[in-house]
Amino acid sequence: MIDTQQHSDGIVELRLNRPPVNAINPDLVMALQAAMDQAEADGARALILSGRPGLFSAGLDVPELLTLDEVGMRDFWKDFFGLLARLARSPIPIVAALTGHSPAGGTVLALFADYRVQAQGNFRLGLNEVQVGLVVPPVIHQALVRLIGNYRAERHLVAGQMIPVEEALDLGLIDELAPPDQAVEQALAWCQRHLAMPAHAMLATRQLCRADLAGLFDDPEALDLDAFVHGWFEPATQKTLKALVDRLKQPG
Repeated sequence: MIDTQQHSDGIVELRLNRPPVNAINPDLVMALQAAMDQAEADGARALILSGRPGLFSAGLDVPELLTLDEVGMRDFWKDFFGLLARLARSPIPIVAALTGHSPAGGTVLALFADYRVQAQGNFRLGLNEVQVGLVVPPVIHQALVRLIGNYRAERHLVAGQMIPVEEALDLGLIDELAPPDQAVEQALAWCQRHLAMPAHAMLATRQLCRADLAGLFDDPEALDLDAFVHGWFEPATQKTLKALVDRLKQPG
């Protein structure tokens, strides 16, 4: 599910590889955590998260998650929050190379990286939870606010729309655009520039600046896990999610 590629200067690329659309399910969450652990244990100095050309991740695997009961769904979200905490607290820099579309859960992963490089093209990303009857968990809301500011986060979340990459750049949701086949290369260049600095100073300053992001996970009660799981099983939400799955099954 995760292809690992070693680059120069101790930079490791972790490429999502769960066909057909890199949808996030319990197995992918655990595989990405394990790949991060292994890369760091092997001495990685920076990580790049990437996907296949044209697609980073289509977000949550809604068809599979709809088969879970409340206990299973709670376990999934606990593990997913654990992955986000792992990204936020990473001792080494992480760049999200968004190689194409990156809606919902794909955007969420990128929020907790140090930097986001988005492939140019007719791609969309953003947080559309409200469109399917869900309320964004507080920790994700706060990560978005940290990135783009309170009012812009409000407008983006309440509208719940996928936005083009140029609009995402203007909004501050991504940091730079790259030619479609060069998102990883530009992510590599960002890592190399930072790794060329005195390591102690760069890493200590990074830790200082990201302390607020890591701190979002200090209080498990603040994650509001029970409320999100309860909302997932609301009849209106289940109806909307099942209608979404039915649309995805339509040919063409």
